[in-house]
Amino acid sequence: GAAAPPSPGAAVSPPRPLSLGPAMSLGRVSSFCFVWLMLHESLFSSPKKMEDCLAKKMEITVSEAEKRTGRNAMNMQETYTAYLIETRWNEGQCSPVDSLWRRYSEFELLRNYLLVTYPHIVVPPLPEKRADFVWHKLSADNMDPDFVERRRIGLENFLLRVASHPVLCQDKIFYSFLTQEGGWKEMVNETGFQLKADSRLKALNATFRVKNPDKRFTELKHYSDELQSVISHLLRVRARVADRLYGVYKVHGNYGRVFSEWSAIEKEMGDGLQSAGHHMDVYAASIDDILEEEEHYADQLKEYLFYAEALRAVCRKHELMQYDLEMAAQDLTSKKQQCEELATGTMRTFSLKGMTSKLFGQETPEQREAKIKILEEQIQEGEEQLKSKNLEGRDFVKSAWADIERFKEQKNRDLKEALISYAVMQISMCKKGIQVWTNAKECFSKM
Repeated sequence: GAAAPPSPGAAVSPPRPLSLGPAMSLGRVSSFCFVWLMLHESLFSSPKKMEDCLAKKMEITVSEAEKRTGRNAMNMQETYTAYLIETRWNEGQCSPVDSLWRRYSEFELLRNYLLVTYPHIVVPPLPEKRADFVWHKLSADNMDPDFVERRRIGLENFLLRVASHPVLCQDKIFYSFLTQEGGWKEMVNETGFQLKADSRLKALNATFRVKNPDKRFTELKHYSDELQSVISHLLRVRARVADRLYGVYKVHGNYGRVFSEWSAIEKEMGDGLQSAGHHMDVYAASIDDILEEEEHYADQLKEYLFYAEALRAVCRKHELMQYDLEMAAQDLTSKKQQCEELATGTMRTFSLKGMTSKLFGQETPEQREAKIKILEEQIQEGEEQLKSKNLEGRDFVKSAWADIERFKEQKNRDLKEALISYAVMQISMCKKGIQVWTNAKECFSKM
């Protein structure tokens, strides 16, 4: 069900796309300004590279989320969230908008299909199913409206990542996911992608038994582990800082209350104390919007936390292919040795068959010739299979490394922009704190 991918040379880094939802507060807008600029620059600065990408031809949004109740496969009642996907071709303002609803599980099915069908590609991750690395005032409930809103944005980001990828965007199943609501699951299952999925046990076996791993993929696997560890630690630190920051801001509300109570017993100083208390109340209330904005920066870091696993998936697939190649080469060597032993009548290594023939007599020439003929046919098939696996391995490495380089450029750009914007937000927050105390000082001066 997948279109033929273009050449690796056509690879291009997808943008960091996130959208502003209809219910977005003013506090969230600033956290996405740089994202939209980056998306605009990425989509329109290199038209030759992006001209075949679906993101260039179609507007894709996950515009809203809706809580629903239904029955699952076990005929039990369940509550879930459905997301409205809207698409429109970039053919002018009069182009009609098409829409359909998808559950999170359908997004998971799509990504699993892409992982199996395109094992050489660093497939974009989905946003978390349940909140993690949260500070104590934030709800971890996956039905919490704020969490659902952030996940809606993350799902839209996932679709835009895929639509901006030079290979994934051409996939027919992905296009049907955006445009065909009924029968889509059946279409995915008909591809038989589940049968092509590698078992975890087989992947684990390959990891420990491969004899000649590619150094580049080994280093990449170690890097993905370290990247995941660093980002996890950073997210934990941010959650602890958010907890303390929340407490500091809210304590300023106590200043406001005390100044207000004090103003009631002072005639000359009352107005100044009352005004200072008002500034403190406003400052204390502002922390909710600030930390809400911070969560969106945390979500950008979480995306690369999950990207680390996508990198490892590519490395595991290469290990499996290398392991299969080594097993095929070993099997071919064994058959050639057996053929040589039969032809010469000498045993180079101990074998049960050799011992049996010594104990119970040698084979007749006709029997030996028949076995040699069968082995020669198997050797020929093995050589063709080994050649095929070698070619497949080389193609995989070439395609995978081209996509990994594309991913590296994307990662460096995205994380740089996110960290700079986070620093700018922190600077702005500190300036607001200084301004509050400057205003309080002026209020005190006028008393």
